[in-house]
Amino acid sequence: MTETRKRVLLAKPRGYCAGVDRAVQTVEEALKLYGAPIYVRKQIVHNKHVVSTLEARGAIFVEENEEVPEGSTVIFSAHGVAPEVYEQAKQRSLKAIDATCPLVTKVHHEARRFAAEDYDILLIGHEGHEEVIGTAGEAPAHIQLVDGPDGVDKVTVRDPNKVVWLSQTTLSVDETMETVARLKTRLPLLQSPPSDDICYATQNRQHVVKEIAPECDVVLVVGSRNSSNSVRLVEVALDGGARGGYLIDYASEIQEEWLEGATTVGVTSGASVPDDLVTEVLDHLAERGFADVTEVTTAEERLTFSLPQELKRDMKAAAARTLP
Repeated sequence: MTETRKRVLLAKPRGYCAGVDRAVQTVEEALKLYGAPIYVRKQIVHNKHVVSTLEARGAIFVEENEEVPEGSTVIFSAHGVAPEVYEQAKQRSLKAIDATCPLVTKVHHEARRFAAEDYDILLIGHEGHEEVIGTAGEAPAHIQLVDGPDGVDKVTVRDPNKVVWLSQTTLSVDETMETVARLKTRLPLLQSPPSDDICYATQNRQHVVKEIAPECDVVLVVGSRNSSNSVRLVEVALDGGARGGYLIDYASEIQEEWLEGATTVGVTSGASVPDDLVTEVLDHLAERGFADVTEVTTAEERLTFSLPQELKRDMKAAAARTLP
């Protein structure tokens, strides 16, 4: 009897998005330019490997500005911060470099604009997530959190004619739309954001996983537990028909029993994951007979974001000083 062919379906797009790439590069360039240590408020991106790699180069990760020595350089993470965080940095004479993803900044602008027009803002997102805390901090008196479809019943608004929804950028597209649909049954005049808040990279990674999931016995998602978009990819894989779905930081975490009886394994990674971690997973699978890899592509990503203005300015000035 011939053995069933083992294969891997490798999702593309996967891994780094433009916002993560920019944030990680911001810390790397700041270390080169100003020298270690560079302080980073919160994890620059939600990935264990990226954080430990930057720590080894001289980045010091802190929870709050108070932990940063006065007059030092601090970088704000890709997830965005509330206005009060900038204020605290100013009071401590910190040189603040803002590595907030421009797509998160867009949601902050929307929050400020709708609050200025006295709207009630329903922010769909996960309680306690850094991005949600930062966005809510733009207009705390106007924003209330809706944590998924089950949070809809708790919503109360002042005027049902002046309500808008915004969302965290890394949510499940399907679950967000379900939450919006439920909100609209209660608030028929609920307005939508001017353009989609869930980021292109989150949507693209979910879309390709949906595409491969029905053919997969197991889907392995490389990503950290505190990475919202990575956690969502496991959910999307299981909802899409995969028999098993697992979140791992490293290939060494793959358990042999997950692969027992499997012929097709799907592999993808969250938006804050460097591709060398995926390569290690593919090598691990190849050693176990899964050497046949087919890349499944559903979108091409070409978006890039330029580095924060304050860092670019200093880099330019440093370059000018070194000219003969």
